[in-house]
Amino acid sequence: MRLRALLDTDALGLRLLGGEDELDRGVRGVMTTDLRDPSRYLSGGELVLTGLAWRRDADDSEPFVRILVQAGVAALAAGEAELGDVPEDLVTACARHRLPLFAVHESVAFATITEHVVRQVSGERAGDLAAVVDRHRRMMTSGPAGGGPDVVLDLLGSDLDLRAWVLSPTGRLIAGPKVAGPALPAELCAKLAAEHLAATRGGRRGPHRMPVGGTTYSLFPIRSSGRSPQTGRDVRETVLSDWLLAVEADAGDWADERLDLLYGVTQLIAVERDRRDAARTVRRRLAQEVLELVQTGAPPAEIAARLRVAAPVLLPGLGAAPHWQIVVARVEWDGDEIESGPIAQSLLEEVLVDPVATGPEPSDRIAVAHTGDEAIALVPLPAVSAEHDGSESGVLADALLAAVRDPLSAGLDGDGRLTLGVSAAVHSAEGLRGALEEARHARRVAAARTGRVCAAGHQELASHVLLLPFVPDDVRRAFTARLLDPLRDYDRRHRAELIPTLEAFLECDGSWTRCASRLHLHVNTLRYRVGRIEQLTGRDLSRLEDKLDFFLALRMS
Repeated sequence: MRLRALLDTDALGLRLLGGEDELDRGVRGVMTTDLRDPSRYLSGGELVLTGLAWRRDADDSEPFVRILVQAGVAALAAGEAELGDVPEDLVTACARHRLPLFAVHESVAFATITEHVVRQVSGERAGDLAAVVDRHRRMMTSGPAGGGPDVVLDLLGSDLDLRAWVLSPTGRLIAGPKVAGPALPAELCAKLAAEHLAATRGGRRGPHRMPVGGTTYSLFPIRSSGRSPQTGRDVRETVLSDWLLAVEADAGDWADERLDLLYGVTQLIAVERDRRDAARTVRRRLAQEVLELVQTGAPPAEIAARLRVAAPVLLPGLGAAPHWQIVVARVEWDGDEIESGPIAQSLLEEVLVDPVATGPEPSDRIAVAHTGDEAIALVPLPAVSAEHDGSESGVLADALLAAVRDPLSAGLDGDGRLTLGVSAAVHSAEGLRGALEEARHARRVAAARTGRVCAAGHQELASHVLLLPFVPDDVRRAFTARLLDPLRDYDRRHRAELIPTLEAFLECDGSWTRCASRLHLHVNTLRYRVGRIEQLTGRDLSRLEDKLDFFLALRMS
């Protein structure tokens, strides 16, 4: 489609600010961005939409426009909702580089323009099937009240006789047709998500086809704005966060027109994804503010004030201040350096949604920030659900693992790891610092285990045995050698079995009679052996401290 056609569409609210001689340029897609350098997401021919959040002063306009021109975009459209009139420095920069510039009226959502461009571009490729996309667009523009992605899927069924579902990367059902028909089982959702992640990591081009019990499903990726395979972006940066469209059909023999239509539908559904991500901005900011206060040791009263602001946003309508949990996540890849913080943040927002919940709305009650390669979630718990024993309320590490381990292991594909740590629930600002450290330590415990997806909860930290993996190797060797080497040497020379005797004595909690019975020894023989242990090591096994040292030395050996 041509830029001139966009300008002639009154419903889009576009006003030309410069570039009248360039209106015959073709538009091949649309991208929304507020990045200072969006070049890695651009492949050429896009209409770029921006809210101008990248602009801090007048000097920022020239480099931004130059980047767009070098990427070969068709035009730039700047929204007036935030700053009012488009800044003159941006107008000047666009005129200098002959880049057409539009102003978008504050009453027009970027989603409306995106959907219009997708409809037109898909219509030009799909011919008479464009009428279906148009119906989808009109239903999508009505927002949640009109059904959102569910209505798009219903129209796929009524117009093209295709049953389809939108799934998260963990296999959670986000949207499905509301018309009569069997629901997609949770186990099948997880299998489809795992196949999609594995195929994407393997570099296979979509749609990916998967036969299940005589039925073939075709899996189409749903990428947010700018996430295009032509951008050269490492697939690991998005594979764990992209949605997918699962269609109950074999797309292997489809005509190009029908494939184009399905890809157009994924772009329409991506608009809903973009809306969800935009809605998370406030929650992410709240989490970041609270996290910074907690980590810098701010007074509890100041933290409590921020929590009072956060509570109504995260739990609208809640009468009392909630309890809170902290969940920490880290995604690590072998070899290449990849910025993992945003990946972990997006993934944690998905992982913390109840796996049986449908739609994106449940994630509205989770606030996740990221710092470095670590993502930190502030999870609110209504006070009534946290009045019981904290070990049984709120987020549980085992439940998180059960819901996401199989699909995400496929996405991590042998060179990545996801580790999660979960704190106990706390009911005040004073407890958040401890909860954060508890969650971080639990994550380190999970990282010491084997497997691509591991989690540990606060319940497990009650045992000091879980501290042992974090003792440095040289310290561990020195400690065990000092206590156990004299006993091992004596056993080698005299076959006295002092080490087995020590183990049995500790396992029997120092009971002479029970230990002697277990070892089939006379109590006097046992007393002789224990005395020899004490003589060789200079320790006293009647003292709790010495018993504990021996216990740890045996465990670390």
